[in-house]
Amino acid sequence: MEPEERVRLGKLDAIVRSDELRAKIYPIVDRVCIALSQKPEALMTWEPIPLDVFGEGLPPEIRSGWIFVLRAGADTGAERHPNSHQRMMTLHGSGDMKTESKKGELRIKKDEKRIDWQSNVPPNVWHRPVVGRDGDWVVISFHTVPAEELIEEKLDESGAGTKQKKYVEGREKVRIKN
Repeated sequence: MEPEERVRLGKLDAIVRSDELRAKIYPIVDRVCIALSQKPEALMTWEPIPLDVFGEGLPPEIRSGWIFVLRAGADTGAERHPNSHQRMMTLHGSGDMKTESKKGELRIKKDEKRIDWQSNVPPNVWHRPVVGRDGDWVVISFHTVPAEELIEEKLDESGAGTKQKKYVEGREKVRIKN
């Protein structure tokens, strides 16, 4: 890991672990958890966090913060953020952030394109949150673009291409790419 990234992650870690921040974000966490409980078909719910909640110590390249709650036992599918670098920390629960084993490499299995998934390998590749069965996974996610600009590409594993989504005001705006 680059020294600058180690410093950046240290700052984010200190901010997220502070009692002051936790007091400010837990009402957001509660709202997002309630939203998930009211949507039995949803794999996850989310809400952006206003940047001023984080105070002065936020690294300057961080342009948005989010609370995501991923449903227990869910595999939300492969995704990536082509216009942002993501850093994420667990607040509650557990999960495995699987990432593509080799950037961009697909392997063929039974005439299907499949990504060879591995746990905890380098960033800037497709990633796939897989949530433990014991409870929902509550995470805080930081991105290098403002909330209204964040793009998520979801891999359609049937081979139909990718779907591009923007998370704006808690809603998805979807565009299909082939």
